[in-house]
Amino acid sequence: MKSFIVALAMIVLVMTGSAFASAQNDKADKKGILVVSFGTSMPDAKKAIDNLFYSAKKAFPDTEVRLAYTSNIIRRKIMKEQNLNIPTPASALAQMNDEGFTHVYVMPMHIIPGEEFDDIRSLTEGFASVKGKYGFKELKLGSPYLSSIADCDIMADILVKRFAKNIADKGTTIVLMGHGTPEHIANAMYSQLQLSLDRKVPGRFIVGTVEGAPTIDDVIVRLKHDKGVKKIVLSPLMIVAGDHANNDLADKNDPESWYSILKAAGYRDIKTFLVGLGEDETMARIYTSKIKDMMK
Repeated sequence: MKSFIVALAMIVLVMTGSAFASAQNDKADKKGILVVSFGTSMPDAKKAIDNLFYSAKKAFPDTEVRLAYTSNIIRRKIMKEQNLNIPTPASALAQMNDEGFTHVYVMPMHIIPGEEFDDIRSLTEGFASVKGKYGFKELKLGSPYLSSIADCDIMADILVKRFAKNIADKGTTIVLMGHGTPEHIANAMYSQLQLSLDRKVPGRFIVGTVEGAPTIDDVIVRLKHDKGVKKIVLSPLMIVAGDHANNDLADKNDPESWYSILKAAGYRDIKTFLVGLGEDETMARIYTSKIKDMMK
């Protein structure tokens, strides 16, 4: 797979800028940051992506910051509806190479280092393995929000502050929906986050995922175990409150949404908080600090 990506990268580079790249070793250093998101076509949800993107631009005023989306479905929809072309990470890196960038720092907007992150890492390593006049002098990939136990503790602090008013009501439990990544070791970061939350505010948060584990069934088991639960707040554990948040989590008309499933399980007082984590200013500060760590 890696050799295929390397070959593909070289073909793209040759097609888009072989003449320019011939002077690669002689050009002056030019740094750039590539911010990578899954993407969203929902204007309100895009606030989260914009917050992280413009926070990076503000933190690095002398470095050009660009944006790429990994979802081709979303990219095509945006092109059709808004006539706006947002590049893939592969095409963005090829373009930056063609334009003379020598040092590029790729920063994903992922919560965990799961399957999506692996795809970007494979792409970045493929480009980084290209040496000489067709390669970058330096190409690095930053780490997602939950990449260590310390990261989980930091995220727990953010969540406790984010839902402080709900926590003040002892009968309220906050249920968080993460995306999840099936059959991947990184999915364990959700369980580690649960441990961090339980240490700080025992029993007040329950973490589940829509495509991995813990599942909604696991969430209900934990809810039933706590006889003191009177109210539930549903919120996405995601950078963007997009399709999963609005449909899989909170759609009152969908019998398979978490909202409907919890209603059927006997919980009547359910509220939703559909704001992506990317809109949080502390999340933005952590995002830029991870970029700074990568650039050192």
